[in-house]
Amino acid sequence: MCRGRGTLEHRLGNLVIFRLRYRNDMSAAPSVCRWGILGTAGISAKNWLSIANAENAELVAVASRDVAKAEAFIDACQSSRSVARRPDAVGSYEALHARDDIDAIYLPIPTGLRTEWAVKAAEAGKHIVMEKPCAPTVADLEKVLSACQKSGVQFMDGVMFRHSRRLEAIRSFLGDDEQGIGPIRRIASQFSFCAPEEFRTGNIRMKSDLEPLGALGDLGWYTISFSLWAMWPRLPDAVTGRRIVSDAAPGGEKPVPVEFSGELLWRGEEDATASFFCSFLIEHQQWAHVSGPQGSVRVDDFVLPYIGNELSFTVSKPRFVVDGCDFRMEKHDQTVTVEEYGHGHASAQETNLFRHFSKLVVTNTREPYWPEAALAVQQVMMACVASAAAGGREQPL
Repeated sequence: MCRGRGTLEHRLGNLVIFRLRYRNDMSAAPSVCRWGILGTAGISAKNWLSIANAENAELVAVASRDVAKAEAFIDACQSSRSVARRPDAVGSYEALHARDDIDAIYLPIPTGLRTEWAVKAAEAGKHIVMEKPCAPTVADLEKVLSACQKSGVQFMDGVMFRHSRRLEAIRSFLGDDEQGIGPIRRIASQFSFCAPEEFRTGNIRMKSDLEPLGALGDLGWYTISFSLWAMWPRLPDAVTGRRIVSDAAPGGEKPVPVEFSGELLWRGEEDATASFFCSFLIEHQQWAHVSGPQGSVRVDDFVLPYIGNELSFTVSKPRFVVDGCDFRMEKHDQTVTVEEYGHGHASAQETNLFRHFSKLVVTNTREPYWPEAALAVQQVMMACVASAAAGGREQPL
C-alpha cells in the first residue's frame, strides 16, 4: 500500500513490467471476463455500454435488492444498446457474489455502503472496479484493499480519464527535454457543475449517510487524481483544505461539502504545488493546467471529453519580445490531438478501462499501481478534510 516513496517507486517498477506484458500480449485471441454489476445507479448504464464495446468482456448479471428494479434496468439498457445474451436479473447482492460464472464486479452503490460489499466481493474471489470516492475513510479503503490482496484479486477505481490515450500524449510534454514544459512546478484544476434544485434537495450526493464527502468525493476525487498522476510517484508532503459551502438535502444527517478547495504541497529540491476546486454551484468546468519553467499544458475536458472523434490539449510556450519601443507577447500555442472518441465507442476511455481490467483478469495479471493510486487519492482527500476541520491548518501526509 502507499506507505512511502520507496515503496511506491518499487511498485511503479513492477507496473512498467506489467504494462509491457499487457501490450505485448494483445495479439493473442482475447478471452472473456465475465462481469456482474452490483447496483443499478445511473452510471451503470454507461458501463453497460462500456462492457458491450470491449471485445474481451461480457455482462452476465445485474444485481439489485429488488429483482424488479434489476429487470427494469436491463430492459432499459437492452432497448438502448442490446447485447446478444441478455444478462440475468439477480435479487440480492449476496446471490451475485455466490455465482461461479462471474469473474469481476463493477460496484457503483453509494459510498456509505461500499466497504461491506466490496470486502464480501473480494472474499468471494471477485475482481473489483469500484466507483469513486472509493470509501468514506482511509481505514475503510484499506480494509477493502487488504481483502483484495488476501484473495489475490485486482482492484481499480472507476475513474475513466485515467484510461484515455490522451494522458500518454500529455505525459510526453511534462519532461524537461526540448518539447517539454520542464519540471512541474504548478498544477491547477477545477471540476464543477451547477446542480438543479431537485439535485440539492434529493440526490444521494447531498446525503451524508450515503455520500459523506459530497462534492469533494464526487468531483474532487478527479482533480486530486489528476494531480497525483502528474506527479507520480511523488506524494505531496502536506495539504490544506477549505470547505467553502456546505449543505444537506432535507432529512440529511449532516451537511456535506458543496464547494471545496484544496492545496497539495511537494517540498524538496523540486518544489511544486497543486490547487483544486470542486463545486455543485458553478456551471460545468473540467479543466486542468500543468505549468513548468518552459511552458504549460492545458486540458479543457480532462474528465468527460467533449463529443467527437478526437481529444485535444494545448501546449503553450509564450515569448515576451522587446524590440526597441515595441513590446509584444507572442502566443506560441500548439494544439495536440489524439484519435479517440469522446464517448460510447470502442476507443473511448470508459471502454479502455473495462478492456484493460478484463485483460488483467483473463491473463491472471495483477497491477499493484491501481490500488496504490486509489489509496493515495483517498489519503490526500481525507487529509484535506482534516485540514478544513482545523481551520485550513496544514496537514502532513
